[in-house]
Amino acid sequence: MLPFTRKNRLRIAVVGAVVGLSSSVVAPNFLIKENTVEASKKAAIVSQQHDLIEDNDSALSLASNVLGATNISDYTLNNVLRDSNNTENNITYKANDSDSNVDALANNENADDVTASADANEAETDKSADTNESTDEENVVSTLSTEDQEDAGEDVVDDAEDGETDAETTVEEDPAPMFYTIGVKHSSVIAIQERLMDLGFMEYAEPTDYYGTITSEAVMMFQRQQDLKQDGILGPETYATLLSDDAKHYAAKLGMDGNDIKRIQQRLYEMGYLTSADMVTGHFGDVTEAAVKKMQENNGLSADGKVGVQTVELLYSEAAKPNLIVYGEKSDIVLEAQNRLKELGYLTTTPDGTYGNDTLIAVKQFQSRNDLIVDGFLGPSTRQVLNSSSAVPNGLSLGDNSDAVKRVQELLNKYGYISSSNMTGYFGEVTEDAVKAFQKNNGLTADGNVGVMTMNKLTSGDATPASSSSSSSSSSSSSNSNASNTNSSSSSSSSNSSSNSSSNSGSSSSSSSSSSSSSSSTSNSSVSALISIAKSKVGTPYVLGAKGPNAFDCSGFIYWCLNQVGIKQSYLTSSGWRNVGKYKRISSLSDVRAGDIIVVKGHVGIAAGNGMVIDASSSQGRIVYRDINSWWSSRFIVAWRIFD
Repeated sequence: MLPFTRKNRLRIAVVGAVVGLSSSVVAPNFLIKENTVEASKKAAIVSQQHDLIEDNDSALSLASNVLGATNISDYTLNNVLRDSNNTENNITYKANDSDSNVDALANNENADDVTASADANEAETDKSADTNESTDEENVVSTLSTEDQEDAGEDVVDDAEDGETDAETTVEEDPAPMFYTIGVKHSSVIAIQERLMDLGFMEYAEPTDYYGTITSEAVMMFQRQQDLKQDGILGPETYATLLSDDAKHYAAKLGMDGNDIKRIQQRLYEMGYLTSADMVTGHFGDVTEAAVKKMQENNGLSADGKVGVQTVELLYSEAAKPNLIVYGEKSDIVLEAQNRLKELGYLTTTPDGTYGNDTLIAVKQFQSRNDLIVDGFLGPSTRQVLNSSSAVPNGLSLGDNSDAVKRVQELLNKYGYISSSNMTGYFGEVTEDAVKAFQKNNGLTADGNVGVMTMNKLTSGDATPASSSSSSSSSSSSSNSNASNTNSSSSSSSSNSSSNSSSNSGSSSSSSSSSSSSSSSTSNSSVSALISIAKSKVGTPYVLGAKGPNAFDCSGFIYWCLNQVGIKQSYLTSSGWRNVGKYKRISSLSDVRAGDIIVVKGHVGIAAGNGMVIDASSSQGRIVYRDINSWWSSRFIVAWRIFD
């Protein structure tokens, strides 16, 4: 039998190395170490069933028996044999003398791992011999003589005393599967998802160890791109292609089919590049290619007819130029749309058939209120909803922030209800009070909200301006007060003046403090409302391109949540959120507060406070509430404070 001593560690390590190297042919690189350890154990078992291994040729032969059906080329085996022929240059082992040292070779990055694996196997074998179990491996090890076992035990003690063996406790994981299918849970999935994200087949999100539906769909798109069998299963061929330097990035093109193609076609239809809804089929044919080329030409991109990352970003950008009725055009279609917008309380001017600034603002406000992509285009989808009985009428209220609010403020200023300094586009308490005063003077319900009736009255041309009675009364009171003060003595007048000054100062200070407190309270209330709405969607499915309310992608989730709390923010991709501009910029992740929008590379989320974030995760396939960890900090770009 083969004594389990230091001399024989080399032979076991060589066999283990051969088996480990063969595993690397079919397994992911990051699993080589795990496979080497497992293979070394097998080699130890087989080695006990043979005579002493005299040379490297017999070691190689034994390794081949262990490998069984594993595919490994003669070239690879010969290289391993060549590398193991000179043990002084490739694998250094301990001599019998306890003072001998183990030297790690600079050219063999795995030498330490192989030696450590052999030591670990020896300790495991000793433990197995003590327990005397009935398995094949333990039966073999149990045949060792008591003296051999003692020698092996002394070896471990010597190693520990010499500081030559590092003990490491790890939680062992099952080997990575050869085929990844829906439901697989393994740490190697993290690297798979990261690679798919880098290539544009998955939206960026914190990767997980779960191979779910979203990952499978991304793999299927990748397979389509690489002309592989499209089954969503990550096997050896797909895996090798995914990790190769020649792996292709996402690009939808002629001849492809899929849900992603359908989403692209729907957007092209909304922008007027596809002329009818029946062209949204999910098949990328000649018509779709022509539409893509036209869109690319109109927007200054290379017109190759392929929808890559840049074209996808442009499709959902506010800067994209459509192929339909836009700003500056005049037609009966525009006039018809204006009449309907006026009826619903969105248009603040008289319809004239010209697509001017007021019409643009009205269209955007309408799109925002009706869960459409806010791009200001009077496209097919917008016109369809506009003319439907389910179209949501306009309504502005406290907390809204938009061009539509600013337009209302301009009208209130025209009639004397608000000063020009308050025409900011934000619907605060000053605007609310002005609306109430307008409603009261014009025989409307004074609720402070700008609905259809209030908007129609504001734009009618015969609205009652702000009453001057209050000003006159205030002026008269002031005059009488001044007259009374004049009849008083100089000292009394001086005293009254001082008293009034003090009183006014105190009143001003109190008013300022109250206003600040009220503003802070409103901000906190809005933040709480945003987080509450976001949390209510935790667990809702992730779907690329979805904007709610029953499914979201990361950008759609932000868009929907903000609009639910009155922030009329248009739909932006994660790239668009990098330079949104109109909110307060937060440049450090450490300064982020609850309610802020966090923008990282390829992803966005809502800060929930206490180091937590709520976001639509492609890797987990749903809306999640989780820690802001190193994944977020390492990819942080900017944050935006919506409520300040």
